Formats: sequence, structure tokens, C-alpha cells
Amino acid sequence: MLDAIGVPNIESLFEHLPERVLLGRPLDIPPGKSEYDIVDYFRALGEKNATWPSFLGAGVYRHYRPVMCDVVVSRGEFLTSYTPYQAEMSQGTLTAIFEFQTMICQLTGMDVANASMYDGSTAVPEAALMAMRVTQRDSILISRAVHPEYREVLATSARSRDMKTGEFGYGTESGVSDLEDLASKISDQTAAVIIQTPNFFGCVENVKAAAEIAHRHGALLVVVFAEAVSLGLLEPPRDADIVCGELQSFAISPSFGGPFAGVLAAKEKYLRQMPGRLVGETKDSRGNRAFCLTLSTREQHIRREKATSNICTNQALIALMATVFMTVYGKEGLRELAGQNLAKAHYLGAALPRRFSSPYFNEVVVRNTDPAAANRALAGRKIIGGLELGRFYPELSDCLLLCATEMSKKADIDQVVEVLR
Repeated sequence: MLDAIGVPNIESLFEHLPERVLLGRPLDIPPGKSEYDIVDYFRALGEKNATWPSFLGAGVYRHYRPVMCDVVVSRGEFLTSYTPYQAEMSQGTLTAIFEFQTMICQLTGMDVANASMYDGSTAVPEAALMAMRVTQRDSILISRAVHPEYREVLATSARSRDMKTGEFGYGTESGVSDLEDLASKISDQTAAVIIQTPNFFGCVENVKAAAEIAHRHGALLVVVFAEAVSLGLLEPPRDADIVCGELQSFAISPSFGGPFAGVLAAKEKYLRQMPGRLVGETKDSRGNRAFCLTLSTREQHIRREKATSNICTNQALIALMATVFMTVYGKEGLRELAGQNLAKAHYLGAALPRRFSSPYFNEVVVRNTDPAAANRALAGRKIIGGLELGRFYPELSDCLLLCATEMSKKADIDQVVEVLR
């Protein structure tokens, strides 16, 4: 390569750089190893991984993963395929996506769903941009009870768009969005109101009341979810115009934060403004049932200014895991799973001083004079504690956000209560 570009040696490539920025020595990395040495090395590292009970949620949840999920997604037809541009070659992938869209519509109470998004956090600005296109307005109002990192992603997206964002508060006693504050801030320039349910504190929001305020001012209501299992028990957010969220709870491993799969669903009248892809059912030349990309208004397909997709791909393989999960559990199974989450979280919450009074799902905010010390004490018992809320909410610096799922054993919950007391 050096010969091809006419450079005598590697050092010549860096002659233009000041001496003070050059390392001047070899990289501080160990010498290479044989393959079997590397396998032994990583096996030893893997044995160090903590398999401790975890009470940490905050947008990433530890649920049981049915073995069927890996059996299906590891098939070569799914694992190695890319995007389904050639329908005649991709009927399996298109069928799976169509099933995914159907189940998401059933879960959310919406009419149409796209073929998934990167994750829940990036689905939020996509929903906001969609609302701006629908309403021809430029202002977004988001609740402070929405996941803080989702709000950060929205703010980042707004900086490069003609989008104005504002926040409304949450009730200091209730823990849910302050709808009086919302009513005082909404205007005829508000494109969308964004709430999350269950919200970041685990509390269940009043979707119908929020929708009434938004619609009264001609704005759309966007409902976000981070804990998909809650949809097995809670009323679907049918009063929303757009629903977006995160499917990590559906058989997707926490994996240090990704890859995950987001979702965006909406009322049918907004179909043409949806980002990403949508698979539809049709018939082939012989009249047989077939599937194809019905909507794919992406930058590489149409003029950039007409594209509805900001982040232009989906998470087909990860969404397939969620599809298998939903198929394995079914409607009754998902309801039972959600019920287990609810029961265990309430067993935990009933034994500790709750910060908020609203109904909650599988996360609960509890008071503790020193959350960091409490987490250290739990770690001493090989238990992963909760999220110290002062990190995102200074006014809640004496609070822990704890999560209990079907994976939480009664004995472990009792230990957490003992330590926190």
C-alpha cells in the first residue's frame, strides 16, 4: 500500500504532525496469542461475569429469554440476510416483519406499525418529527417523567432540526406528569405532547387526560414505553396518535446497552408520514399470498427533502427475537408474565418507604438517606441494587429506583428490604 501511494515508510505518513502529539513508542498492548490461548482467555473472563440478582431497571430489564428465540434467529436465512429489497428472495424475512407489525398493533392499540427502529430512544425524535410533518408545527412538549436519556436524544436531534422543545413537570407527590403544568405551557404551535407510561419512575400515566389536553390544542399525543412487558397488563394507549418505545424486554439481552429494537406505531391516517419501512400483504402473479415493502420512504429511495426517515434502518434480527417471544408467550402468557412482574414489584414496594403515591408497574421509587451506600451494601451481598435518581433528578437525590421482574426471587427481595431498612 505504501508503494502504491508513493510513500517510503509508515513514519512518512505522519511527518505533517507536530512532534508533541506523536506517541514515539509501540502501542502498550501484549503480544499476539494462539487461537486456543484466546479461547481459554475469554472463557476465564466469562467466568468472572456476575450472575447476581439484579434490581436495576431504568429502561433496561432482565427478563427470561425463551430458548426458542435463539433457535429461530440463529437460522442462516435470518441471521445472514440483509434488507428485504428483493421481495421474491426475502419472503421469510418479510413474513416475519409482517407478523411483528401485526403483534405491535395489537399490543399498542394502533392501526399501523413500522418494521422496527434502532431503539426506544431514537424512536422518540422520529415520533416528534412525524408529528411536526402531520401538524405543520415546530414545537414539542415532553414530560420530565420521560426517560432522561430519551429526552437527551430528543434534544440532540432538535439541535439540527427546526424543532423547539420544552418540558413540563411531574407531580412531586404523585410521580406522574403534571397535566396542569402541561395545560399552562401548550400552545397553538405545539406539534406533539410526549409522555411515557409506565414512566421513568415506574408510575402509570393518565393517557386519556393527556390526550384531551393535546387534542384540544390541535397537537398530537405521543406515548412512549420503555418496559414492553407492561403492555401485557395495562390498557393499550389507544387515545394516543403515535406510540413508540423499546422492545428490549421481549427476549433481548441487556448486553451492556444494545443492540436493542425500537418500535413506532400510529393511527392509519398518519401512515404516509411514518418513518422507516412497512411491510404489506399482496398477491403474486399466481394469486398466492405474498409480502413486499409497501412503504419505504427513505433518503436513498426518494428525494431527501421528501424522506420521512431520519435514522433510516430497522432492527430486523432483533425485532425477530421479539416476534418469537410474543409468539411463544401468546396473549395469556404475556398477561401472566406482566402479572408476575406487578406482584413482585408490589411485594418489594409494600415493604419500603415509597416516594410517590401513583399506581406503579415493576419499578418503584423508594426513599433512602444514602442511596450510594445502600447500593454498596447490596453489592457486598452480591446483589445489584437500583438506580440512584440524583444522577438525573437532583431533587430526588435521596431516592433509589428499584425494579423487580419475574426473575426476582422472594429471598433476594427480602434481602434488599433488609439492607435498605
